[in-house]
Amino acid sequence: MMYLVRENLFIGNINAAAEVLLGNNVEITHILSVLSSASISFFSEWKSSFSVPTKEIRTVYFEGESSNDADVSDKSKKIHYVLENAGKDLKLVRMGVPLRDMESENLLDSLEVCLEFIDESRKQGSVLVHCFAGVSRSAAIITAYLMRTEQLSLEDALESLRQSNESVGPNDGFLEQLTMFEEMGFKVDHSSSLYKRFRLKVLGESYNRGEKIDSSKFAADPGMTKKEASIESGPASQKEEFIPTPAFRCKKCRRVVALQDNVVTHVPGEGESSFEWHRRSNRSSYNNHDELECTSIFVEPLRWMKTVEEGALEGKLWCMHCEGRLGYFNWSGIQCSCGSWITPAFQLHKSRVDISTV
Repeated sequence: MMYLVRENLFIGNINAAAEVLLGNNVEITHILSVLSSASISFFSEWKSSFSVPTKEIRTVYFEGESSNDADVSDKSKKIHYVLENAGKDLKLVRMGVPLRDMESENLLDSLEVCLEFIDESRKQGSVLVHCFAGVSRSAAIITAYLMRTEQLSLEDALESLRQSNESVGPNDGFLEQLTMFEEMGFKVDHSSSLYKRFRLKVLGESYNRGEKIDSSKFAADPGMTKKEASIESGPASQKEEFIPTPAFRCKKCRRVVALQDNVVTHVPGEGESSFEWHRRSNRSSYNNHDELECTSIFVEPLRWMKTVEEGALEGKLWCMHCEGRLGYFNWSGIQCSCGSWITPAFQLHKSRVDISTV
């Protein structure tokens, strides 16, 4: 089934997409497939007699690497999306985005490319957004699109979508991420503490599944020279404006180990009073927990943290320049002195760093 949501925007299931790919619906010019596989072969596996001509336009990988041909140096990288011409006479433009209908799945990092594709597709023709059942994944994408384009709250956007198809219902994990999307101002703001905490959670879940966590998933090393940074990330397309930024330096050698932008903030907890449940005496001494100050700074994982990349569950963080101890990390979490529990945690002790500007 396929339902009209807005002018030139439809939601549907895999059957609706198959009909379009077979040329049985000429109204649709673009398809956004949100399935467990980005490849068109998903349709063939689902229906053995199904065959659709395709011509790949572009394959884009999570690490930002793209290629217009099949000679990709690292095919082990997870594909972010595939863009191709498909269907009868190759007149359709289809984008496939791999996304499973699971509460733990990372929806946020796929939103921007999906919303941009929908926007451009509606300008050129009509677009069908579909998943397997047309209930959760496609609904989450279109809900985010309505939130952004019409400045609607999550609740209002979802209610508006249900006026077109009352059966839609993103899973609870997607709803939580859409709430973050709303709180970030209808965009995926990588500098937001909300996003940083979300990314830490995603990394922690990947670690718990036994996946290798290499430094390519970490934030850039703020202590690198501009020349080193340009080699690692490529030359800048234009000269960046210099803006003084608060920085944390190793107290021993003065190397920059983190910027304020790397800090992952948390809501102060109740300090020692959070342990009152097993303390039987002198309870009054824990009434001043509001005065307790965090003795640590929690940051996102950074590329100088070699001990983290080695795969241990926990360990000490050492300055890569002077080898002075800076803090501690633990994928299972660390409790801050204020009482809050941060999971996973990459902790710099305030006593080991100084604050300045760069």
